[in-house]
Amino acid sequence: MNSTVTVKYQTTIPKAVREQLGIAINDALEWVVEKGKVVVYPVHTSFLGYRGSVKTGAGDIAADIQTARESRLEKYR
Repeated sequence: MNSTVTVKYQTTIPKAVREQLGIAINDALEWVVEKGKVVVYPVHTSFLGYRGSVKTGAGDIAADIQTARESRLEKYR
């Protein structure tokens, strides 16, 4: 399969390749040069895979707003 590079250095991924690799719109690709050849890897990151990696507490939104307002006032004093 062939594709052409445009004047903006863009190219189209052939449909058969997209389907075989499971590439969809807005997916990221990693380009690597290995021994004079270009190898393109699809980057499949699962947003939900990061679930639980950031620890959060119950929080108190009213207190957080008040704290933010007070710290902002300090900036102008």
